[in-house]
Amino acid sequence: MFSISAAVIFVLVVIGASVPTQFGHVAEMLYEFTTRTFGWFYLLVVFMIIVFLAALAISKYGAIRIGGDAERPDYPFFTWIGMLFSAGFGVGLVFWGVAEPMSHYFESPIGNIESQSEQAARVAMGYSFFHWGISQWAIFAIVGLVIGFLQFRKKKDGLISTALEPLTGSNKLIKTSIDSFSVIATVMGIATSLGLGILQMSGGLESVFDVRSTFGIQLTIIFIVFVAYMLSASSGLNKGIRHLGNFNLGMAIALLVFIFIVGPKVFILESFTLAIGDYITNFIQYSLRLQPYQGGTWVRDWTIFYWAWTISWSPFVGAFVARVSKGRTIREFIAGVMIIPPIFSCLWIATLGGLALHSDLKNGTNIAGAVNADITSAIFETFEHIPFSTVISGLSIILIFTFLVTSADSATYILASMTTKGSLFPPLAVKMIWGFLMSAIAAVLLYAGGLEALQSASLVSALPFTLLLLLLMFSMFKLLKKEPITVRPSEIRHFEHVEREVKKKARKEKKK
Repeated sequence: MFSISAAVIFVLVVIGASVPTQFGHVAEMLYEFTTRTFGWFYLLVVFMIIVFLAALAISKYGAIRIGGDAERPDYPFFTWIGMLFSAGFGVGLVFWGVAEPMSHYFESPIGNIESQSEQAARVAMGYSFFHWGISQWAIFAIVGLVIGFLQFRKKKDGLISTALEPLTGSNKLIKTSIDSFSVIATVMGIATSLGLGILQMSGGLESVFDVRSTFGIQLTIIFIVFVAYMLSASSGLNKGIRHLGNFNLGMAIALLVFIFIVGPKVFILESFTLAIGDYITNFIQYSLRLQPYQGGTWVRDWTIFYWAWTISWSPFVGAFVARVSKGRTIREFIAGVMIIPPIFSCLWIATLGGLALHSDLKNGTNIAGAVNADITSAIFETFEHIPFSTVISGLSIILIFTFLVTSADSATYILASMTTKGSLFPPLAVKMIWGFLMSAIAAVLLYAGGLEALQSASLVSALPFTLLLLLLMFSMFKLLKKEPITVRPSEIRHFEHVEREVKKKARKEKKK
């Protein structure tokens, strides 16, 4: 599996570096074919995953622990959430937190709504909440749940192929194919996020320090990030990732609080409340929205891209989430993964996106126009309109950098684990190989076509794994049906009390 997946990625790196123009054209053609032909499949599978996990959380199986019945979580709650963000979409959220709502405000996703109007601002915020809400994290949760259940409760390896054995059997060729698909999809998804972060850092350096954003600058940033996450990877899971995860979350919260204090507080709170209502009201409609009658590419360019990007990340994020969630119950795991990070994401979008929308609507600025011209400048363009803008922009660049480092560090750990038979302590040499290949494919995609090539790579690579996600749900259901239900201590005490009362009553009846 290591040989096949590493060879495929290496060949793509060589081809992309040798013929970047043709590589970009092929990626664009595959993107167009995939979104047109299979967009409905992405939407349907993600919606089914949400329904399945919600039902599982409230069912009798929710009390089962990811691990032994007596085990408790390895990490405290704050550290756990910080590590989820480090492996999850922290860097993507920083990139799109302003860029997405302002893009939808500039050109409304709903055809009969006037762009750059108050109604367009409302739709923009509601749709941004939807894209960064429970749907993304449900994808991570299903993969993490199955892997964690097998790895820590059944004491098996944490490979996707092992999770699918109840359906596919133990055929070696099938197992190798499934795991190779998972690794390739993961590398492409991580490369997309690395590329987005690199683009934003490069755009930030140009906005703040007037350093022109060129491919040479982007390549330099990639090299620095590579060195940083290799150093972090060498320190192990409980040092580098853990401490950087806490730092990232703490810094993100501090930045969020500062923006809220200096920003339009009432407008932000009202926008958040209204957008939550719109999100809940339109959830099913947005989840299954396509455009077969009127045409258009908006859903394909946004919702389907997001879901494909998330799916391509899910083998890595799911495996990492499983690794740091040992000891939690299924119910606690689903609630924690599907609720806490989405709430923080929505708060982030409401605060930073709300600041940008307020500035355009009430103060007559043109942040939306600037974002439309250069999407990488979104957050830095917004900070131009608050106190200490240069300092805050500089801190944001540091935040993006540390998110990139922790995401890539987590990814090298999981990729190395996936290609060493699910080892919890993979060799450093294997981490180094995957660290290099991730950086190389991100550089090639940026060279071949920038943002469009990054989007194409993640979407196309996610297609085979989307089918595997569907199978994972059925596999998990079959596994749980065979699992004895955990009886909680409180229930045991209740049963013991009932038993004592019955015996007491029986003795009284006997005396009579």
